[in-house]
Amino acid sequence: MTRVAAIDCGTNSIRLLVADVDPSAGTLVDLDRRMEVVRLGQGVDRTGRIAPEALARTLDATRRYAQVCAGLGVEAVRFVATSASRDAENRDEFVAGVREALGVEPEVIGGVEEAALSFRGATGVLGARHDAPYLVVDLGGGSTEVVLGDGAPEAAYSMDVGCVRITERHLRSDPPAADEVGAAVRDVRAALDVAAAEVPFGRTATLVGLAGSVTTVTAHALGLPAYDPAAIDGSVLPVDAVVAACDDLLARDRASRAALGFMHPGRVDVIGAGALVWREVVQRVRAEVAAAGGELTEVVTSEHDILDGIAWSVAERLASRRG
Repeated sequence: MTRVAAIDCGTNSIRLLVADVDPSAGTLVDLDRRMEVVRLGQGVDRTGRIAPEALARTLDATRRYAQVCAGLGVEAVRFVATSASRDAENRDEFVAGVREALGVEPEVIGGVEEAALSFRGATGVLGARHDAPYLVVDLGGGSTEVVLGDGAPEAAYSMDVGCVRITERHLRSDPPAADEVGAAVRDVRAALDVAAAEVPFGRTATLVGLAGSVTTVTAHALGLPAYDPAAIDGSVLPVDAVVAACDDLLARDRASRAALGFMHPGRVDVIGAGALVWREVVQRVRAEVAAAGGELTEVVTSEHDILDGIAWSVAERLASRRG
């Protein structure tokens, strides 16, 4: 058993998982799993740079995570940064700040590796409960990864659409105006056209959604009074129920979204865009499966995602070094 820490720094949030992992037995036991909304990607789509205040928020959270890791006696840490830091001209400043705060070199990974880590994290706990191939969709703040496979990824693609990026590009009114929604839909559908040329959506047997936008939509569809990871993780919902929950969140104003008991305060202003992206993905996959002669009637939500994939990768690296 190896105690490791995984940190996922995305466009909207930074998350930590400390876990005891045994690669030979295939077990991963959570010790601490937490998330802070730091909005590292604030304005990156427009300016191409990480804003000073966004960098400060992110490094403050990183220092807190370093204290947690030290307190729990972590053997190794892997810090993975994704969309916002991939796109930023000043990402070297971000890398240097993380190195000083945490004592490890952050890895700014590409979309394909991000997709593979998400796939590993999500499918590692699915077992025999669902049929393969799985299409795993990791809907983040700046990008959305889609990856299809059985035991391992067979095809993957990273789209430059996410809840923060689509909000900043299109959804400025409260609630969003029809023309803004229309422009956002066109943007997402264009990205899906490209993704569908790389990843055969029609082969999907089980559609699995990951990350905060998807889990928040799921909480809404389930009618939860408060955010409950145990109720959300592994839940299976009819496609129509997911689409209806997305439509409802997109149509609400900010105050109405903020009043929902399961809504994280840092997600209130971007969940409309997240719901829009998830709705478009679900509807596109259902259509592609139907065109291939199949039927997609349900959607699975997982609380196990890229964090779990990162944790597995750290433990496997250590096991390999030990021989």
